[in-house]
Amino acid sequence: MNTSSKHNNPLRIVFMGTPDFAVGTLKSILDAGLDVVGVITAPDRPAGRGRKIQESAVKQFAVAHDLKVLQPTNLKDEGFLDELRNLGANLQVVVAFRMLPKVVWQMPQYGTFNLHASLLPQYRGAAPINWAIINGETETGVTTFFIDDKIDTGNIILQKTEAIYPEDNVGTLHDRLMELGAKLVVETCLQIANNDFSTTAQKEFDDLKPAHKIHKETCQINWNAPLNKIQDFIRGLSPYPAAWTHLINNGKEEGMKIYKTKMEPCEHEHPIGNLFSDKKTLKVATKGGYLQILELQLPGKRKMQVSEILNGLNFDKTAHLR
Repeated sequence: MNTSSKHNNPLRIVFMGTPDFAVGTLKSILDAGLDVVGVITAPDRPAGRGRKIQESAVKQFAVAHDLKVLQPTNLKDEGFLDELRNLGANLQVVVAFRMLPKVVWQMPQYGTFNLHASLLPQYRGAAPINWAIINGETETGVTTFFIDDKIDTGNIILQKTEAIYPEDNVGTLHDRLMELGAKLVVETCLQIANNDFSTTAQKEFDDLKPAHKIHKETCQINWNAPLNKIQDFIRGLSPYPAAWTHLINNGKEEGMKIYKTKMEPCEHEHPIGNLFSDKKTLKVATKGGYLQILELQLPGKRKMQVSEILNGLNFDKTAHLR
């Protein structure tokens, strides 16, 4: 649809989200003067070593701004559905939340739309920022789309692109996409409020790349991969959840997380995974050159610059990563 007439009813928005990525969007909606009648977020959960009960980032923000908060454990629970209906929302906005049942996303008059951190249909799934970097993309973006009964497949409303730079990691790209996405959500809300928007069906391709959830076992570095692939893998998991490897040194094996590296392309004849240190630098032999390790974390230690670690860590001649 493409008209200039406004809807009869002003927007009454229910916002759904949980992590930091969603907070920037909620803030932008409020800053735009839009009416948020309720916030749906994950239940409080124990977290950290002390297993203290922790509220989601969205809940903390919502409470600080006197917004009504609902934290259902079951999105199909009749009690929750009654509370949701009673909010009287005519639009639902979803950012980094879980999959919604049809009874929820079909509820509001103007529909339910989601913000996704990729250029859909590419990178559907839970970890689009990670996988775009891991796969060596040079461009990504954000998309708003109306939710349907599948994951990230609904009709697209708006998209904006964002470059991925060689020095980017998940943290830096996350922050830029959070800001870009917040602006796109406000723009989408205003277009819906004015009944002045159009949608485009997502096209299906043979080479669609998924963005499935990342697990610890999929974060292990494959040192037999090409140099640039290892570099992209590490920055695509930094700072969280972090790429890891096995360090074998002085007859001992332990896990090691790697956060930042620098490529040194060259030809060499050293075994893959061998470590080399000159007390100032630490690098590992790979296919196509060396990967200089700049930031890492050893078990029980904090994340540190390599120069800090080398002061107290000696590597034997057979030290290697696997």
